[in-house]
This record gives sequence, C-alpha cells and structure tokens, in this order.
Amino acid sequence: MRENAPVCIVILPLAAALLSLCLGYVKKEAAGWAAIIGLGGAFLCSLQVFCQAVKTGEVSYYLGNWEPPYGIAFSIDPLSGLIAMMAALLALLSAIYALSFVKEEGWVRYAGFYALLSLLAAGLLGMTITGDVFNLYVFLEIASLAGYGLIGFGGGKSALASFRYLLIGTIGASFYLLGIGYLFAFTGTLNMADLSERMSPFFENTFMWLPMAMILIGFGIKMALFPMHGWQPDAYSYAHPGAAGLIAGVMAKIPAYAMLRFFFCILDPHVPSVQMAMNLAGIAAAAGIIFGSVMAIAQKDFRRMLAYSSVAQVGYIVVGFSIGNPLALTGAVLHIVGHGFMKSSLFMTAGAIRYRYGIVLYENFGQLYRRMPVTTAVLVLSGLSMIGVPPTAGFFSKWYLGLGAAEAGEWIYILLLLVSSLLNAVYFFRVFETIFMQQPSSFTQKEADDCSANKPGGKELPLTMLFSMGAAGLLVLVTGLCNQPMAQILLSSLPEVIHS
Repeated sequence: MRENAPVCIVILPLAAALLSLCLGYVKKEAAGWAAIIGLGGAFLCSLQVFCQAVKTGEVSYYLGNWEPPYGIAFSIDPLSGLIAMMAALLALLSAIYALSFVKEEGWVRYAGFYALLSLLAAGLLGMTITGDVFNLYVFLEIASLAGYGLIGFGGGKSALASFRYLLIGTIGASFYLLGIGYLFAFTGTLNMADLSERMSPFFENTFMWLPMAMILIGFGIKMALFPMHGWQPDAYSYAHPGAAGLIAGVMAKIPAYAMLRFFFCILDPHVPSVQMAMNLAGIAAAAGIIFGSVMAIAQKDFRRMLAYSSVAQVGYIVVGFSIGNPLALTGAVLHIVGHGFMKSSLFMTAGAIRYRYGIVLYENFGQLYRRMPVTTAVLVLSGLSMIGVPPTAGFFSKWYLGLGAAEAGEWIYILLLLVSSLLNAVYFFRVFETIFMQQPSSFTQKEADDCSANKPGGKELPLTMLFSMGAAGLLVLVTGLCNQPMAQILLSSLPEVIHS
C-alpha cells in the first residue's frame, strides 16, 4: 500500500465523489461520511509521502508503469508534499464543518455537495503532485468545475458569481493551455522534468515571451492576482458557506504553487526573460497588496472584507516569487500554507456567525464574544495572524519575505510589508472593536425567523463546526510555532527543485 500512496492522494477523493452520489441515494448522510473517509485517507497518504520525501528525497509514481516522458508521473518532493498536506487537511475539515449546513437538504443537493467537494479536493491535490504540465491542466479544470458548482450552491447572488467565475476562469485555463501548447511545440514533451532539461536552447528564442505571458496570465486569473481578480470578491462572498473555507483557503493557493513550479523549476529563473516576467508580476502584486487592503477597509460585509484581503495576501506570495532568492521563496511557501489555514478559519467563522444569527455585516457583531466565545477566539487569532502578530503563521511568513527582500536589496518591498500590515490592522481591529466594545445590535424579526431553524438549542454551534473551525484556527498558531523546522525543510529542498 505504501508504494501506492502517491496515487491514492488523488484516487481516494475521486472515489469519494462517486461513492457520495451512489450512497447518498440510499441514505443521504452516507454521502457525507464517504467524503470524510476519502479525504481523511488522502490526508494520511499525503502525510506519509511527505515524511518519506523529507527522509529520502523526491517520491515518484508512474501510472501504468509507463516511465516519463511517455507516461504520466506523480512527483512529490518536500515542497509539493507540504502543500498537498495543507490542501488535504483543509478539505477534510471543510467536509466535517459542512455537515450541519447541508443536513436539511434533500439527498440530491446533499450528495451533490459532497461529490463536488471531493472533486474539488481531487483536482487541487492532483495539481500539486502531478509531474506533467497537461495533466496539471486536467486537474485544474476538475477543480474549477467543482468550484463553479460549490459557488453556485450558495443561493441568492451565487449563481451570477459562479457564472462570472466560469467565464473568466475558462479564459484563464485557455491561456494556460495555449502556453503549454507552445512549449510542447518547442520541446516535444509535456513531462515537467523532461521539459526543464529541453528548455535551455529555446530561452533566447524571440517568441518565448508568448508562452510565458500566457502561462503567467492563466495562473494570474486563477489565483486572483491583481488586476485579474474581478471574479474573486463575489465568488468568495457568495459561495456555499460549507465550502467557502476550502474555496477561499486553497483554490487560489494551488495555482500560486503551480506558478512557482513553472517559473522556478521548469523555466530558468536566471534567464532575463523569466526575470522580467517575475518583475512584472511583482509590480502587479505590490499594487494588489495596496488595492486589496484599501478595498477591504471599505467593506461592511465581513465575507467581502475577507475576500478583498485575499487579493492582498496573494500579492505577498507573488512578491516572494519576484524577489526570487531562497529566503523569499521560503516566505512565499510559508504564506501559501499559513494563509490557507488563516483564510479557511476566517471564512468558517463567517459561516458560523451566519449559521447562528443569520448576519454577515460585521457592524452587527457587538458583544459576539459573550455569545460565541470559541468563534470569537478563532476569529481574533486568525485576524492577528493576517496582520502579522507573532507567534502566528502570518508573522513568520512576512518575516522570511522581509529577510529575502533585505538580502536582495529590495527595500521597497520591506516598506510595502510594513504599510500593508498597518492597513490589515485597520480593518481587523475595527472588527475586534465591534466584537468587544460595541453593544449588541437589535436583530429584526425577519432575521430572527430566518435563522431560528438553525439555532442549535443553547449551544454555541454543533460540535462538527466547532471542531473544524477550532482545528483550523489552532493550525494557524501551530504553523507559526513550527516555522523553524518547516523553513529548514524548505531551505534545504528548494535548491534541489529549483532550476539552476
């Protein structure tokens, strides 16, 4: 079984998606447990493969025993193993968290929700561990299609948000596909390792800027990099609350990781054309950090505030890519992982407040800490991490980004980190002030009636929601406290996986 663990990371969620529909027809609750078991198995497999990769180096799996470049390969090193663990764990927590949100649904929507959630996880995990650029496109489309469905499940304006994302996301995927088509025309291969070896003679080709631009735009759209973020605020705000944590926490991070793979592992980051592409991405990221932070300050809807903050947070990751040295890349990867936990836990708190009281405007959060202490604790902890307060995950990822910027002499990025952290503090401390200092708002009778059916009879929340939300919040702190071993693993493995 151990030798098949890499492929099981993807196969188990795919099997869970199929079983969710079949078992849900017999007994709808079985659909949820099929997804939870499948995603739990995927997490255990990713954990086992990550530990093996740290000990022995890259772990490869050839489907059908066809070796590259003719066959499809899964390839897991410590870098991809860490991202896969994060994605699988958050998918598992989201599946548990959503049990209370879908319990009143009919079997079709119940089973359909868990089938889509499992497909989303399979697509994201496949993108993380694949060793084939076309296979990455296939998994990108699986994740995107499942994401469109989960966003559309949110009700209200979610159908329009999902349709807008479908249109823009299709454009992004098409750009990526055209980009790898050009690379295939140049090199005759789609395997990442083989592609990396064959690319060297073509870096001076006049037309190489075209596939690089297409791939950069494709990933930029999928990760909501400014100014290609237009689909994101509505998609995150109106997604089904049971899946919003996974969508907001992971969907944009995996394309960011794929961008790292392309521009630092397949392409050569020392080539002037690649450096120019990363410099342009860095400028866009810097503008996005300021834009996203300012727009977050202007929001009253807590979900929308978090959505715009994600535009800024993605900017931190791309700034690390633009700086390009090992310290900055370590900070970028730590931010991918840390922000995944932060944003997932924050959207879970937003869903929990909506579940309990039917409200989304943070101006109505007065004295929330008295009524929802666990939710408030997770919200405050994750918010402090977003600002960058030690010893949370957000502080250490920004710390490594700052060290990388100082080493490269990019002092403007250090100033940007400081200014953006202050802007983050403005909108999060405003929420904290409302929670702890303002008096409770008076809910209308309609709001009370709308959410009365969901009230869990005196408890803050159902145990499944408390467990998932609390675990995601705790991981924000654990990631910060364990930053040193994680950084050591990344600093030792990055020189091996980055094209030199």
